[in-house]
Amino acid sequence: MLHLVFERTQAFQHRPQMKTKIFDTISEIPKDVWNQLQNGHSCSYAHEFWMILEQSGLNDFRYQYALFYDETDKPVAFTSFYSITTDIAIFAPEKLRVWLSKIRRFFPNFLKFKMLECGTPITLNKPFVADATVSAKSIINALHTLLMKQAKGHLLIVVRDFEAETLAIEPVFNDLGYHLVDSLPTTYMDIKWPTPQAYLASMKSYYRSKLLKHLRVNQQQGIRHELHDDFADLADILCDQWLVVHNSASEYQREILTPEFYRGFSSKLGTRSKAILFYCNDKLIGHALLLVDGQMLRWLYFGRTTAINDSLYIYVAHQVVETAINLGVTQLEMGLTTYPIKKDLGAYMSPIRFALRSPSRVINPFIGFYYPLLNHTPEIQNKNIFKDEVTAPR
Repeated sequence: MLHLVFERTQAFQHRPQMKTKIFDTISEIPKDVWNQLQNGHSCSYAHEFWMILEQSGLNDFRYQYALFYDETDKPVAFTSFYSITTDIAIFAPEKLRVWLSKIRRFFPNFLKFKMLECGTPITLNKPFVADATVSAKSIINALHTLLMKQAKGHLLIVVRDFEAETLAIEPVFNDLGYHLVDSLPTTYMDIKWPTPQAYLASMKSYYRSKLLKHLRVNQQQGIRHELHDDFADLADILCDQWLVVHNSASEYQREILTPEFYRGFSSKLGTRSKAILFYCNDKLIGHALLLVDGQMLRWLYFGRTTAINDSLYIYVAHQVVETAINLGVTQLEMGLTTYPIKKDLGAYMSPIRFALRSPSRVINPFIGFYYPLLNHTPEIQNKNIFKDEVTAPR
């Protein structure tokens, strides 16, 4: 179903009205129009990527999309937004998590609310893509008007994600009444080695010895791995492995993957989708799900058959690094949580921020105060594990 919204942005009263078209499914949007704007940006904005998400049945996500047009009816920007039931204390500190788990035995939905998020639900990205000739401020004003109209019945509007390259637009959201809050940091590694051997040689001896020790333990146990582009036939097994890790996680839980997600990820993204499969004595015991996104490799998910505390995860993480080197990408995104292991491999923590706003004028003034009380994010502390480093990247 197609909706038409005609808005005049707050900061540009003298300019012609910007037209916004809202779509309830990605299939309604001409693929060539969408991908022409997406060209040169992350493939997680691509038409087929959103088709995978729609068809996967993750949680209670309800997706919508908007195209923005200039006065000549030329498409100049797009955004994706979705309704999702989310834990408002999703990054709660350990003591609060214990307290919440006790309450939720009797009241499962305590502090869980319907929210309207603008961004990409399973990867990190800025909240909209726009033609370079269009003012970001004009798009943000139109986006704000759109989100406020769509947010009826939602506790919060969540605009995500703000990383270093999008910090410049934070003040625009702040002027519109949004509260900028910290999210869990992500982790990156700049890939600058021609071979895996060169990577190991560049490490300080302490970290290299520590890593090699864990690798030997896995090799002695008969652990091996294979890199695959086509893994759709393993979708049910891989999803079950991911659920083992998800259900045992204590730091962060949100989207719940499905076998349909794994099937679509493999079949619709071609060689951009990759899975490292890990075997012990020819039995599949784990996997790492990867996305080749231009010159970046994104490590999206990890799964295994048993939730035990051993060194398999270190072996997996190292193979992800080796895969990035062998693929020739320039950067590896290693994702949220498990920071000590990732930092010991050479990754650095990088801050992320959200813009939060309640559609209620009564509730909104309190969001900036109460949200940080319910959620705790770790301090960003990086390590120098390579011989040629003077300071860790920030």
